[in-house]
Amino acid sequence: MFGHRCDGKKVKGLNIIDKAEPFFMPQRIDAVNYTTVKVPCAKLDEFIARERRNGTSYNYMHIVIATLVRVLYIRKKLNRFIMRGSIYQRNYISISMDIKKKLEDEGESVTLKMKFTGRESIQEVKEIVDREIFENTQTNSVHKTTKVAGKLVKFPDFMFRWVMAIFRWLDKHGMLTKGLVDASPFHTSCFLTNLKSIKLGHIYHHLYNFGTTTMFVSMGKERMEPYIENNKEIKIGKFMNLGMSLDERVADGLYMGKSLKLCNDIIANPEILLTSMPDDGTIPKKLVRKSRKLKRKARKAEKKSKKIKPLKNKEKHDARMRKIRLRRETSQEETSLNTDNQNNNSQNI
Repeated sequence: MFGHRCDGKKVKGLNIIDKAEPFFMPQRIDAVNYTTVKVPCAKLDEFIARERRNGTSYNYMHIVIATLVRVLYIRKKLNRFIMRGSIYQRNYISISMDIKKKLEDEGESVTLKMKFTGRESIQEVKEIVDREIFENTQTNSVHKTTKVAGKLVKFPDFMFRWVMAIFRWLDKHGMLTKGLVDASPFHTSCFLTNLKSIKLGHIYHHLYNFGTTTMFVSMGKERMEPYIENNKEIKIGKFMNLGMSLDERVADGLYMGKSLKLCNDIIANPEILLTSMPDDGTIPKKLVRKSRKLKRKARKAEKKSKKIKPLKNKEKHDARMRKIRLRRETSQEETSLNTDNQNNNSQNI
């Protein structure tokens, strides 16, 4: 209440536009932007195979979650949310996702909410994710979110509406209890859905007006697509698309663009995630620079290996070759004339 919440701290010192946008677009669904992140899978497959030989088994979901946690830690504005026109910085990083205990039509759904500091390596992220999934997919397990929802659905419909209206009012005024906020999967940094696990493509999911979710990410099934390598040659590669829905009120377009570029750089070089983050929020730039140097060396080696190089100006080259041929022909004629003259002189003598 009065700007204080159990899950975030009110941001002060905002510029005019950032402060006014939540009042122009009061609902989260008004301010949602959609984009696609195309992930090349070749590097991911190499990383997964290499780490499996070292004794650790990762999958695409582990890499995506570790990347999102890393980006949310470095680009802190993405971990903000809007409530009653005010912008709050979230106190923690959390990823929510919906899973099924059994992949059947009547299988029970469980919504998980996993908390992170943001400094975890992919190994630590994997341990947290695998533990949560294992504990909540057991037959007798009951998640705390399911417990709260189970109590609410016992009310008659009209009372359920009243209770939810009270919850919304308490949430808007920062008076929702910490227990309910922790149990709510809608009060999270990012909501993830893994449609790859059920062999579906990515979608653009809406953002919930209830809660504080600023980002929704959808993992689609990978597929083979054509691409152009080094702006020259058309090849076929495996790609996975991530459908992202973002609340534009928490940051401007430039900040969002740089954040998406960082997401691309990290997920394209998953070995970066093997190291934990320092406390100052910086990214280990040596690993990024190393990967860029390797790419430059590969391009140079590819250029050197090509025997036929394109000519910059074919007309000049042809003119120069014609001059060389004319010089050779004239020199041959002169030598032939000299030899004839020498023979004639020798006969006269």
